[in-house]
Amino acid sequence: MAELITDRHVVLVLRPFVRATTPLLDALRESDPLGLVRRVLGRSTDRDPDLAGADQTEVKGLESLLIPGTTAWHNMSVDDRDTWWVNRVGRFTVLMASIPGIGGALADRLPIQDTLATAGQGLVLSAIAAEHGADDPATRVRLIAHVLFARDITPEVAAGTADTRAAEDAATADMTTDLDESRAAHGGITPKAAAKTLWRFGRTLFALGDELDKRPQGRIYHRALGKLPILGAAGDYLGERSALKRAVKKGRKWLDTP
Repeated sequence: MAELITDRHVVLVLRPFVRATTPLLDALRESDPLGLVRRVLGRSTDRDPDLAGADQTEVKGLESLLIPGTTAWHNMSVDDRDTWWVNRVGRFTVLMASIPGIGGALADRLPIQDTLATAGQGLVLSAIAAEHGADDPATRVRLIAHVLFARDITPEVAAGTADTRAAEDAATADMTTDLDESRAAHGGITPKAAAKTLWRFGRTLFALGDELDKRPQGRIYHRALGKLPILGAAGDYLGERSALKRAVKKGRKWLDTP
């Protein structure tokens, strides 16, 4: 008989996961094109000396880019920002999760796809939570538990306990190791570091066992296509894209419900 997984067990896993998503999302949110946006926008009187010879028309044009940190981003609606996270970050996480599908049905016997897909859905849910003003870890834990594991965890349980904080800190630090090393070596987050971090997220969530099966899944025809060799990757990709959109829709409904 499988061991019963309680709400407190789910919280023990999700709290460090949620905390670890924050630096990754911050890095993605602050990754300005050519390093110019954050250095230029909002500094009309004190321009960076390195940009003295820059074409100011081109600099102003950066403000219209729909990326975090620009004027256009701040003018976007919350719904549009949610869509941005699904399309930009979601495509990356879904691609990572669908790669095992190249092996067809054989890969489905392994937990790789479920763990990566669950981690990707959790990452995007954490991102849209921030866009909806839910910055505290407890609320994000409750959101992810509701959407991915069909659990309605109370705020008190989601807040965790003082006696588990040290273990939580250690687990969070472990999941962000590659991010820290990438910043130290490259001054930012590389795609390789992001991919390795997503794998660490998935490895952490694997501790929830059969709970991973409760997450939003692709349609039945996606799963059928996913069992075919070679074509399985395409089926898994389409299925995980569909599943992510369903997860986000459910998450937005939860966030918008008083």
